[in-house]
Amino acid sequence: HMHTHTKGCHLQGGFIFAVLLNFKHLFLYVAPAYFVYLLKHYCFHGNLSSSAGRVSLKNFSPSKFLSLGLIVGSVFALSFGPFLYLGQMGQVLSRLFPFKRGLCHSYWAPNVWALYNLLDTIVASGASRLGLVPSPSGAGGGGGSSMTSGLVGKMGHQLLPNVPPIVTMAMTLLAMSPALVRLWTKPSGPRDFLKCLLLCGYASFLFGWHVHEKAILLVSIPMCILAVESSSYSRTYFLLSTTAHVSLFPLFFLPAETPIKVVLLILYSLLCYHLLPAVSNSQAAVSSLPETLYLCALGAVQLYCLLLHGLWGFLSHLTFLPLLLTSVTCAVGIVWSWGLTYSEFISSQWKPKHN
Repeated sequence: HMHTHTKGCHLQGGFIFAVLLNFKHLFLYVAPAYFVYLLKHYCFHGNLSSSAGRVSLKNFSPSKFLSLGLIVGSVFALSFGPFLYLGQMGQVLSRLFPFKRGLCHSYWAPNVWALYNLLDTIVASGASRLGLVPSPSGAGGGGGSSMTSGLVGKMGHQLLPNVPPIVTMAMTLLAMSPALVRLWTKPSGPRDFLKCLLLCGYASFLFGWHVHEKAILLVSIPMCILAVESSSYSRTYFLLSTTAHVSLFPLFFLPAETPIKVVLLILYSLLCYHLLPAVSNSQAAVSSLPETLYLCALGAVQLYCLLLHGLWGFLSHLTFLPLLLTSVTCAVGIVWSWGLTYSEFISSQWKPKHN
């Protein structure tokens, strides 16, 4: 798909992404990057990848805009037309945009809201011990409708303010804005588009509403491409990929799957650790002592979640605790990798370049 844009086949790329989006609405997370890139590079004349390339209204092509709109619109019409004809669009939209399912999935995706939920749990527990509020439900999920119950639904926070969908949308768009503005206003090519795609995926995953944990693949896969040609991205990718794969462990919950997922992760991480420095000319896959300590802590947490939690007899009354620990520890690493990525983006794109 990225190959079509690299070769300048923007109509074909727009068609493929429209089909992809209708097959899986998860790709809506990166749709703003596609919209900006296609609008700029297909609907405006001129070489917008060169240092002199700028968007100008006099170079706008209405015919190209209509062609692109017709192709993308035809895909959506073919996909949603039958539902519209049968009067079922309300049902479709309610499933595509699950605002009634709550801020978080039953297993919290490792994002900003997982850390917010943890803070709410700690504050509520502390206030309860001081006798300021009634005792909150614990992390075991022993009934109740708290964020730690492990249930799907519109759960409320115990002491911190509840987060409505409009707030998550505003924060997501705000986090995307620097990358989208840069893509639109500055000379840009396929590599800049890939960076924007990466940052849009990050923003949607970290701040979106009811995010599923598998959405982290929209971040790790684009970064994998950048990692092989950039030392800074290779170091960030090692941290991100290891953390992202661990965050997906709860999806493989059968005991027989545990050794498979652990061995595969160890082998993949070892390959990345030894191969990434070679292909990206970086000195080491892990760039700092804090990141090394974090990865060691992540391994220790997983040792508890996958083995010790059950051996110590906590499965019956602390059922949600392993999910909480996995989500929160992975959230720390993913948020940190987002900070590293944005730092690299700002330093390479916004500072003047000297020849």
